[in-house]
Amino acid sequence: MADKHAPDEPRGFTVTDRRTVDREPAAPPPPRSESRAGSDQAHAAEAEAIDFGTFVMSLASSALIHLGELPGPEGAAHPSFTLAKQTIDILGMLEEKTRGNLSAEEARLLEHLVYDLRLKYVEAKRRAK
Repeated sequence: MADKHAPDEPRGFTVTDRRTVDREPAAPPPPRSESRAGSDQAHAAEAEAIDFGTFVMSLASSALIHLGELPGPEGAAHPSFTLAKQTIDILGMLEEKTRGNLSAEEARLLEHLVYDLRLKYVEAKRRAK
């Protein structure tokens, strides 16, 4: 198959960056007061301290909100059995898929959460009838 381009003709394409670049360095942020800086550092340390137990407890809290056991972010409790079941099923799936890979404490926590939430789901459905 013959090449359609002449040997001295460039092949492909050329990309030209036309973005403007600010040549001056950005000004440093204004200094913070010590109390604010310490508070921000404490918040950052808290946010980084998420572990498996914290993760499953947040899912369990969501399930309790959807069951109407806890108030939601808007204040009042509004049960949603579909969302509660989905969240409980996610915890059950985590229990199954992580079996053998958790510490004894993590496995026990997850097992008890799934068991308790399933019971609460059945009780809430029975009350709603």
